[in-house]
Parts: sequence; C-alpha cells; structure tokens
Amino acid sequence: MRRTIRPARRAVTMITAAAALAALSGCTDAGSSAGGGGGGKDKSTLTLGMSQDIQGWDPTNQPSYQGWGASAVYDTLLRCDRQGKPQPGAVKSWQLNPDNTGGTFTLHPGMKFSDGTPVNAESVKAMVDFIQAKGATGARFAGWKASAQGDLSFRITTKPNPLFVARLCELRVASPKYLASGKLNKAPVGSGPYTLDASATTAGSVYTFVKNDAYWDSKTFPYKKLVLKVLTNETAAINALKTGQIDGSLITQATYSQAEAAKLKIQSQKSQVTRLLLTDHLGKKVPALGSVDVRRAMNMVFDKAAIAKNIYRGLADPAAQIFRPGSAAYLDGLKDPYPFDVEAAKALMKKAGYPNGFELEIPFMQGQNLEPLMPVVIQQLGLLNIKVKQVNLTGPNAISELLSGKYPVPFWQLGNYGDSLQDISDYLLPDGIWNVMHQKDATVAEGWDKILTSDAAQSAEEQQALNRYIVDQAWFVPMVQASMHYAYNPEVDVRQSSDPSGLHPMLWDFQ
Repeated sequence: MRRTIRPARRAVTMITAAAALAALSGCTDAGSSAGGGGGGKDKSTLTLGMSQDIQGWDPTNQPSYQGWGASAVYDTLLRCDRQGKPQPGAVKSWQLNPDNTGGTFTLHPGMKFSDGTPVNAESVKAMVDFIQAKGATGARFAGWKASAQGDLSFRITTKPNPLFVARLCELRVASPKYLASGKLNKAPVGSGPYTLDASATTAGSVYTFVKNDAYWDSKTFPYKKLVLKVLTNETAAINALKTGQIDGSLITQATYSQAEAAKLKIQSQKSQVTRLLLTDHLGKKVPALGSVDVRRAMNMVFDKAAIAKNIYRGLADPAAQIFRPGSAAYLDGLKDPYPFDVEAAKALMKKAGYPNGFELEIPFMQGQNLEPLMPVVIQQLGLLNIKVKQVNLTGPNAISELLSGKYPVPFWQLGNYGDSLQDISDYLLPDGIWNVMHQKDATVAEGWDKILTSDAAQSAEEQQALNRYIVDQAWFVPMVQASMHYAYNPEVDVRQSSDPSGLHPMLWDFQ
C-alpha cells in the first residue's frame, strides 16, 4: 500500500496512498515460481482477489497498491516499468526537457473516454488544471502547467523536479465532463482498457469490468471481463484461490505453505519494509516523540531477527533502514545502530524524562499482513510503559483517515521504489503521503534542494546522507525487509511484475 498506497496529503496511495500510498523492484525469492504460468486459461474472465476495498473513483486519489480497478478504467499519461523507466501510456511519444522542467507529448490518435468525448490535448490540460485546483494529490504536481500545442500534442512545464517522469506515470486522465460533474465517486469515466459494469457491481464486495475493444493497446489486455472481489479475510482469500473462485491474490507468510501445497504459482518480491513511522518528530501531538532518545528506545525494544524468523517464518530479513537494497539511498553494510536491548531502551526513556512512558494510538487495518505483528508491537512498547491503543480503521474512508495526521505513528508494511527519490518524496518531505504530520526539517530541505540540482553521482551521495540522518534521528522503526507474495492460478500466465514499487503484478502483467 508502497505499500505505495501509489497518493496524497489526505489520502493515498498505496502507497502513491497509500501512496500513497509508496514501493520495490521485483526479485524472485528462492523456492518460488515467477511469471509465465501455463497460459491455458480461457480469456473470457479474469477474477482477482483484493485485500482492501476500492476507495472510490476520483482519478486524483488512486493508490498503486492493488490499484487494478483504476488501471482498468483510467489511462496514465505514461506507464513506468519495474525500473521506473517511461513506457507509452495515453501518450504515444514524448520529448523530455533535460533539466526535469517538463516536456512535449503526443497522444495516441482516436482515443475516447467512456462517455464518448475525445481524449485530446485540451482534455489533458483540463486534467492538470483540475489537479492543481481540487485534486487530492495536488502537492505532487505543484507548479505544473499544461498547454495544448495542437489536437493531440501538448506541453507541460514545471519547476525542476527529478520525479517528473514518475509523476507522469501517476497522472490518470478522466473526461472533462466527468471532472466538472463533481460526482467523481459514482462511476468512473476514463479511457482505459475496461469500463465499469455497474449492473454487475456491488460496492465493497465485487466490481465487474468489460473490455474496451477500441482501446489503443487492447492486445495487452486479453480478458473480455475483469472481476475484482474484495476479500479482506486472508483465510477466505486462500480458500477462494484453492477452489478456483479467484485467479490471483496477494498472500502472506501465514498462507504461503497452503498456496504451495495447492500447486498454485507464487511470484515473490522482497519489496517492502515493515515499520512504524514516527512522523511527529517535533512532538507537537505526542510530546514524547519529539525526543530522539524516545524514538531510539522504540527501535531498541524489538527483536528483529526473532520477528523475521518466527512471525515471517523466515521469509524476511531484519531491517535497519527503510530503503530498498540497490537503490541510490541504500547504505551497504549498515550495522543496525539500535540492536535489541530492552534495558538500554529503558535507560534512554529515563534519560528523556519518560520512565513512566506515555499513551499512543496506533491505527490498524485488517488484511494488510499486520495481524500477527500488531500484538508484538503492543507488547514490546509496553515494556517501555508506552501504552498502545489499537484503533481499528474500516470502511471506504480508512485510508484517508490513516493518512490524515490524526495518528502520528502509522504502522504499515510499505513498499519501496527502485528509485529512492520517490521514497524520500513520500516519507521524508513535508508534503509526502506517508509523512502524515507534514512537519518540516531543515536538514531534509537542504538535502532535497541539493538533489534537485545534482547529477546522478552527487544525487546518490545526498540521498545516502539523508538516509544516515533519518537513521540517526530514528524517524522510523524498521523491523523487517519482507517479501510480497502473489499466488495465482497456474493456468494464468502472469509476467514478472512490472510494478516499480515491486508490490504485485500490474493489470497488464496478466496474460
């Protein structure tokens, strides 16, 4: 939900929510099977399970995590591959400015929205204008200006932004009439490979889509019908997989062996870090969190090796940092500065003036692979007299509430991008999706300003410097580097995930 619940200050992406939502490049774990199943399934219907409900249809507020519904009905300007490199989306060809200040783009000819209106340069301009004025993700597109250069060609200008291409891959295009209607959560009006079949859809339970045969890239989406079933209970999801009621679903370490025994295909990617995000660095809502000693103590009270072995069943590694191995910000050979030591953690709490602890609300959502670990979080923080109240979030506003800033310590299993600049943007910058308190920090601001004008080598140095800083300041409690597991019907051909967040196969990966 990166993950990248892939986005907004108020709601993700998983992510953008949830972006935010950001998350990781795919690598297959030993013992798992990735990509290329038998391909023997007929192409009439693809049915996928989802561990969370669709949070509405606003094109500016769609997570990348399990965002198959949004990918069905909306086109993004570009698609990013698993390395974050741009591929054609609604845009057929493009020329980027060398200084990350925009570019010129040409749309595929003949595209139409599902209300029959044409997809043209003016509709893209209307989309950019809408995001600037009302979009939930406006901060991610701050300063963007679009201008039509012809019927299908347009130009976008912006201040220097090293994440410009990534944002193009997030920008979903919807009908100008739909945007003007003010009814964005009723039924989507996009130009994607599918359209929503409202007559066969029950919100919160099942969503049905029918193929748009006129779509510019129709061959990449072979199934005539797409069905998404909401299965927040993991036992229900694995049973649905084993009985053929669904063709694919995310699974966790708890049901991994069941999936293997059922002869399901499993695609695994070590793509995320389970963590507490201590976003109230200034102690404005929870004064104790303003103390670096308290934040360090919260790190030292968790036995990460035991968590990886016993809770994640060996399908995870202890984590000392939040960035993905191999990314520019990752610190090779970093020794965990906060080893498991409850007595030392208690001494830090006493030094900070909080020997008796404090109260802390931590939000929790079912179906996010955190059920086995949440009791451990409550128990271990309790050793420091930190009294944790678990606040269960449910319903269509759960993600928005999670990212609202009401709870300054989210607990989440977040994916990480191959391009660590996106992680810095989502987790460190004051307008980041997952920096839910949106607090400013002079060191982060200075480092980001340097990154904006750096070449690749200098950027990597600055990114690593920021990583060292947040590790020293204990902005996070990273626990384990975990794998995402996607189990699927062996008769379905699933290509290696092209998700730049490394969370799961994208809709176009199902063949």
